[in-house]
Amino acid sequence: MTVSLTPPAKNSTLRQKQLGGKILLHLGLTVLALLTLAPLFFMFVLATYDKGQVFSMPVHMWFGDASPLNYQILLEQTNFWRAFWNSTYISIMSVIFTLFFCSLGGYAFAMYEFKGKSVMFSLLLGTVLIPSLLGLVPYYLIMQQIGWVGKPIALYFPGAANAFGIFLMRQYIVSSIPKELMEAARIDGCSEFRIYWNVVLPLLGPVMATLGLTTFIFSWNSFSNALVMLREQETFTLPLVLRSLQGVSNVEWGALLLGTAIATVPLLILFVFTSRQFVSNLTSGAVKG
Repeated sequence: MTVSLTPPAKNSTLRQKQLGGKILLHLGLTVLALLTLAPLFFMFVLATYDKGQVFSMPVHMWFGDASPLNYQILLEQTNFWRAFWNSTYISIMSVIFTLFFCSLGGYAFAMYEFKGKSVMFSLLLGTVLIPSLLGLVPYYLIMQQIGWVGKPIALYFPGAANAFGIFLMRQYIVSSIPKELMEAARIDGCSEFRIYWNVVLPLLGPVMATLGLTTFIFSWNSFSNALVMLREQETFTLPLVLRSLQGVSNVEWGALLLGTAIATVPLLILFVFTSRQFVSNLTSGAVKG
């Protein structure tokens, strides 16, 4: 027979305190979730009103009926779907090249010992401290020298091997993949690249999802690089096309909000499919320190 050392009244008080704590926690999380989602909700709501109704009071709390008009203005004043395809293509290529080069770099820093490794890794991390705008002029001059100005490749290839991605991959490989696995593959006769491609790469799923998601979002929303590099309307991306709706004296707010809402949908879909891996990787990194 089990004898409880805590009096029943004390157990009841403890359970009530725990229940109260959980209720307060869920209320706080609910409020934070509403505050986070509110701007997104109002963006979709206001995208269904014309420019004269967007700023009218009281604030619109539900969807209007001006979506067809806004969509017509969007198509008349911009080459929206061409820009949508350009952004999709550039973002996908950015993800592919970034995942390949960053995983390769992270694998090298995690699994190999070579002269100057610590110095090279420190210099690599040091580049994170340099504001990206400071590199805009050298970036443009280099692209001009090799003839990539005006071409989409200038937006997705140069930043593929970035310091953040290599650091993220290196940390994940060091904490999750033992070197013995690589040595066993060598004994079996695998070449160095085949070890990376067939053994290490399939184990990088969570961190690949995390880096792929952040890379896609950054590339999708990139404005300054596209503004500097692209010349022709046919190559413009969504941020450039949506910016063209903001004239000096006349801003088509309804069409602008509708275009922004449509441009947000792919990011939401991508986050839904990769959020589990994204959160899992962040939690794993937090536990392992």
